[in-house]
Amino acid sequence: MHGLTPLRISVALATVTAVMGTGVAFAGVSSDAARPAGPGQVSAPATAAAGTAEVTQGFIVGYKSHAEEARSNAAIVKDAEAKGDEAGERISFERRLGTGAALVDLPDTDKPQDTQEAMAAFRADPDVAYVVPDRRVFPTAVEPSEYSYQWDLYESRAGMNVPSAWKQATGKGVTVAVIDTGITKHTELGSRLVPGYDFISNSWTATDGGGRDSDPSDTGDWANRGECGKDRNGNPVPARDTNNSWHGTHVAGTIAATANGYGTVGVAHEANIQPIRVLGKCGGSTSDIIDAITWASGGTVSGAPANKYPAAVINMSLGGEFTCDQAYNTAIKAATDRGTTVAVAAGNDNADASAYSPAGCANVITVAASDREGNRAAYSNYGRTVDVTAPGGETAVRADDGIWSTINKGTRSLGSEGYASYQGTSMATPHIAGLAALLKQKAPSLTPAQIEQAIKNNTRSLPGSCSGGCGAGLADAAKVLTAVTGN
Repeated sequence: MHGLTPLRISVALATVTAVMGTGVAFAGVSSDAARPAGPGQVSAPATAAAGTAEVTQGFIVGYKSHAEEARSNAAIVKDAEAKGDEAGERISFERRLGTGAALVDLPDTDKPQDTQEAMAAFRADPDVAYVVPDRRVFPTAVEPSEYSYQWDLYESRAGMNVPSAWKQATGKGVTVAVIDTGITKHTELGSRLVPGYDFISNSWTATDGGGRDSDPSDTGDWANRGECGKDRNGNPVPARDTNNSWHGTHVAGTIAATANGYGTVGVAHEANIQPIRVLGKCGGSTSDIIDAITWASGGTVSGAPANKYPAAVINMSLGGEFTCDQAYNTAIKAATDRGTTVAVAAGNDNADASAYSPAGCANVITVAASDREGNRAAYSNYGRTVDVTAPGGETAVRADDGIWSTINKGTRSLGSEGYASYQGTSMATPHIAGLAALLKQKAPSLTPAQIEQAIKNNTRSLPGSCSGGCGAGLADAAKVLTAVTGN
């Protein structure tokens, strides 16, 4: 992996830094942190603010279709060596991404100016379509606590009117890929799983003793104070010791926890979950996420087996504070062209979502979070790139006002299964992914664009306040299914 961490672990958004559900908000952490130098050592993140250089040893190069490098890895190796000579640095070709772009690396430097000079050499080449950093992202969830019921599904004021939708669809036969921290064993989820994949390429981040493999089990993402570098103000990240978030397990439960009469139930409780691991200790990298998007939607990724269960819906409760680049847009556009709907978290910084990725990307459903009273949650990002709002919870006043879902109880190792209440846009997004699964079961011919439009056309007004822009309004599951099917 090349220096991405889970998109802001506010258990609200899984920043790619996944807008995660671990319960720790990494406020102000740059999404462009450098790659961990080795076990226990992480290069300091740099700010993504305009005018500053990004500290990243890896970057993604997209070649134009006519270029020899678009077809030949040997040509990329040769080109990287030539560009390295030009920039006065050693540049190595790491691998080809599922989109066809090349991931390259400067293994002998951690100076941002060296990276910028190397990227400039590629940008000057007329055969290169784009060059972007391989960035850090985090999960987007915010603080766990105990809670005993799911107001987000059924309460008339600010719930999503889900039980009425179950009369029309339950998600049966639809696969939803959860691109996140992976998954843990849980009674509520076991019958819902189809084979996934672990796309974390950096073994230190993975914490499972290896790199990419066919086991997407979440082995934990705990971190000691300062282990993930420093924020833009020079403060340690995380600011305090943190425990495992089990973010992916929480997200998966909101989407498809089985209806077994206890614990919790998912929005699409008969849908299939495909766990795809991209986030680990200190987050994840955009290059790994790009491959995950490609594979989840049925595309080919070198070194990974063919996906026998291509997902109809992708959930990404993660993100980073950087504007969407062509590398991300290319992967997402290819996924939607294959027929996969992509739901993403708006982010948990109470800021304009257009400055975050993948929230600001095209061809996604960007989801803001509302609280139990129907206001935009205080942490939720907002703005013109937000498409719709869904319950994300807010636990500042009452733990009961968060989103209740599945977790593991282990703090720094695997423990017993359990439940917890989290808040965040990470929690809002799986509500929309689950709703997309209901729509796909009921009307299989719907395209991703049609699913997005149907959801947006059939919202209701937020009963509370929304400053800054909350998209089309609060999603209403029964209303959209009725509108699409006429039942």
